[in-house]
Amino acid sequence: MSFSSLQFLLFFPVVAAIYYLLPHRLRWVHLLIASCVFYTAFIPAYLVLVLAMAAVDYSVALAMARADDARRKLYLALSLAMNLGTLAFFKYYNFAVENVNAVLSLAHVGGSAPALDILLPLGLSFHTFQAMSYTIDVYRGDQEPERHFGIYALYMLFFPRLSAGPIERAQHLLPQLRAEHPFDYGRVTDGLRQMAWGFFKKTVVADRLALGVDTIYREPRQYGGVELTLASVFFALQLYADFSGYSDIAVGAAKVFGIDVTNNFRRPYFATNLSEFWRRWHISLYSWFNDYVFSPLAIAMRHRGQLGVVLAVILTFTLSGLWHGAAWGFLAWGLLQGLAMAFETLTRKKRAKLIKLPPRLASALGVALTFSFVCFTLIFVRASTLSDAVYIVTHLGSGLGDFAGNALRPGHLALTVGSLGYYKEDFVIVMLATLVMLVVELVHERLDLRSFFAAKPAALRWATYYALGASILLYGAHNATQTFIYVQF
Repeated sequence: MSFSSLQFLLFFPVVAAIYYLLPHRLRWVHLLIASCVFYTAFIPAYLVLVLAMAAVDYSVALAMARADDARRKLYLALSLAMNLGTLAFFKYYNFAVENVNAVLSLAHVGGSAPALDILLPLGLSFHTFQAMSYTIDVYRGDQEPERHFGIYALYMLFFPRLSAGPIERAQHLLPQLRAEHPFDYGRVTDGLRQMAWGFFKKTVVADRLALGVDTIYREPRQYGGVELTLASVFFALQLYADFSGYSDIAVGAAKVFGIDVTNNFRRPYFATNLSEFWRRWHISLYSWFNDYVFSPLAIAMRHRGQLGVVLAVILTFTLSGLWHGAAWGFLAWGLLQGLAMAFETLTRKKRAKLIKLPPRLASALGVALTFSFVCFTLIFVRASTLSDAVYIVTHLGSGLGDFAGNALRPGHLALTVGSLGYYKEDFVIVMLATLVMLVVELVHERLDLRSFFAAKPAALRWATYYALGASILLYGAHNATQTFIYVQF
């Protein structure tokens, strides 16, 4: 089930209430059952698959603890092959078949490989990465194997993070699943506030921005540079509001149960360079790729010096692009990110010497350039085909001069808003909601909003809660088809 569904709004309070009514020794059982129920709302049969995968990794970790070095490597290889093989089959099989058939057709070779009608199991990409981090850490000696299968299964299936992460490390989450968590009013209300803020970002900001994005990207060749540029900026904002909204709901829901999960975002659109952006965006995935892909690659290629580091960066981000989606656009996005990160790495010292600007101006320019680059590369993620992405990129500037010259003409802006698929009132709502989100993020960049807000009078706090709730009820795009974007990854 989706966090934004009516099912979840009924499911979550019942699960939370029962959790605190049960004695500590039964709470893990309750959470595991609730997580299985949450998962079966997607495709029930796939629950057997993820439990079977969990059983293999659980058994492999126990076997590694008793084995010599040679057998430990064999067990680790078994775990990695099982996880990556399952992911490859469900996520990349049809992509591979499509490209193999295209090559065969170009070579005029008869026959074709069959495509399969399969759906990607819910959260499989996140599931496999979390499972691999566990078995790799056990292999390295950084984590003791979990001996209770029920606790390990809950670690893999804990429903707040099940659909789209964060990717939790065993050292962080497993001890919390065993610990006793008494009811803490302040913690529970803090979690509920964070969930409400996540719902606002998802339903009022992301889902309303989606209207303009979907309208333009459905038929991009029908529009000029102004619409293409606006839709591309809107998509960057939509993706952030959608995914960080999901993460806020996940973190807040876990907090209600007394459990801390990784905060996946730290206001990334205020980053002054790309390296900083990736330390703020999808933090658990960036950390995973850094620890389990980039670091081993950099060590393996250290004999090449700085060139080895650059190659490791490019390869890591290209693999990250492939992880995000089985399409050439995702590979292009990952490669562009990798090349830009490599450029930053190679030129950091030279740029610091050559470019001398006042600190505030340098920060503002850095934020603008970083955000612009992120918007540009995300075109390859959102476009339906690589051909559409190239068309959009090559037409972003077309018509901008005419638009600037006619911007003050009566009805001209309304015409542009209409071409995005909005009525004037809807456009005003989404722009105000987006502005509220960015202002709150900017203020949070400067101070701890939770502490600041907690010190305010109760009347002001409750007025804010009511305003937030009312905006979700009145202005949220309550569309069941608008699922969270990252669930598909």
